[in-house]
Amino acid sequence: MTKNRKAAIIGGGVIGGGWAARFLLNGWDVAVFDPDPEAPRKVGEVIGNARKSLPALSDIPMVAEGKLTFAQTITEAVQGAHYIQESVSERLDLKHRVYAQIQQAAELGTPIGSSTSGFKPSELQENAANPSVIFVAHPFNPVYLLPLAEVVPSAKSDASVIENAKDILREIGMFPLHVRKEIDAHIADRFLEAVWREALWLVKDGVATTEEIDEAIRMGFGLRWGQMGLFETYRVAGGEAGMKHFMAQFGPCLTWPWTKLMDVPEFNDELVDLIAGQSDAQSGHHTIRELERIRDGNLIGFLRSLKERNWGAGKVLREHDERRAVALHAELAKGIDTGAKAAPLVMYHGQVLPGWIDYNGHMTESRYLFVCSEACDNFLRMIGAGMDYVAAGHSFYTAETHIRHLGEARLGDAVRGEMQILTADEKRFRSFVRIMIGDTCVATVEQLCLHVDMKAGKTMPASPEVWAKLEGVAKAHAGLPMPEGAGRAVGQKK
Repeated sequence: MTKNRKAAIIGGGVIGGGWAARFLLNGWDVAVFDPDPEAPRKVGEVIGNARKSLPALSDIPMVAEGKLTFAQTITEAVQGAHYIQESVSERLDLKHRVYAQIQQAAELGTPIGSSTSGFKPSELQENAANPSVIFVAHPFNPVYLLPLAEVVPSAKSDASVIENAKDILREIGMFPLHVRKEIDAHIADRFLEAVWREALWLVKDGVATTEEIDEAIRMGFGLRWGQMGLFETYRVAGGEAGMKHFMAQFGPCLTWPWTKLMDVPEFNDELVDLIAGQSDAQSGHHTIRELERIRDGNLIGFLRSLKERNWGAGKVLREHDERRAVALHAELAKGIDTGAKAAPLVMYHGQVLPGWIDYNGHMTESRYLFVCSEACDNFLRMIGAGMDYVAAGHSFYTAETHIRHLGEARLGDAVRGEMQILTADEKRFRSFVRIMIGDTCVATVEQLCLHVDMKAGKTMPASPEVWAKLEGVAKAHAGLPMPEGAGRAVGQKK
């Protein structure tokens, strides 16, 4: 896990804010440096969007957020950092000055990734005190949702630093794509540049509007690319004969004058006004923040669909959950009580997950019962009536349940189940579970459980060992006040 680890983010724009959110929501402490006095607001808004969206991609509870601070200097930001990400403006002289300040204060060997979309790592490393730790880690917006980070080293890079950086990126749920040779604009942006260049010509020549070009992408090949990429898509297009057939069929088209990739329209005010005017007409009725939220919601649906199929970017999400699960479950288990005490027992810790939400945006009724069931199962294990006991032919069956909904649990809320034993004898116990979010009780579940001989199909006394532990809890709880709402009938007035 990432407890007490620190990431330094230099530059608090859209990309820097996305990096801050990605690290912060994966449990890292984050220090941001940006001289812009508006940086805390801007970064805070990006993190706010991330808090609403990133948990929706995970099927296990998120780790506790790290601590966010805004440093007054680069030195303050990078001191004690285990990873540093530079996301300042695309000016090489500025980046060089930033690296010089970073390396005066950072610990030796700390990875320094750059979000640059164009510069090669060898250019970034020029005149650096320690060029071996500077490399490209180019993400895609929104950084907190999209997993790709193009990791580009140079001949001067320290291989062990690059591998450490890749491990860190995987740890925060990203997919580090190791680019084998440095090249201007890396890999993905070279594709984007080609598409962008052709799109500008189509608008300038009056062939299509900005909206029509976007429709061509999002209604067609964009959907294919999102889950199969370029070559796999064309392999399928080749039919049973595969890629060779596709190449033979469409290869001659490469010599036809279909595109203007080697030609650039004159970049003047007329072109800028044409593109900007059409773009404003297309989506100017939304604010940028609204568009970001629309984008995030669409990406969540797409990514979760891929996750269910363990394909593409969804495979990265599933593997990230699996890596975190073992350590996370062990961490949550530390908060579960393991013996009798004169207070309600904490028997469950969890988080409201995407699949728990109903059409009203609240935790659905079945999940309140699930929390209670998990709390009860943990209690049964505590008193020695776990799965080994069941395998021997004995179990506690739930005979009655009464649930009261007192508040609302929403996506991402940390949920706690506290159990109080109201009465108990050798054949039964009556429990009362408070489902808590912080200090607020959002539901109570009262249950009567009977001890059953599973083969005979009837109640019978629990084993002496189980009863001794159950009786110990019951005696410890005997002096507690009866919980408000215990024994209520359905619809009974307060």
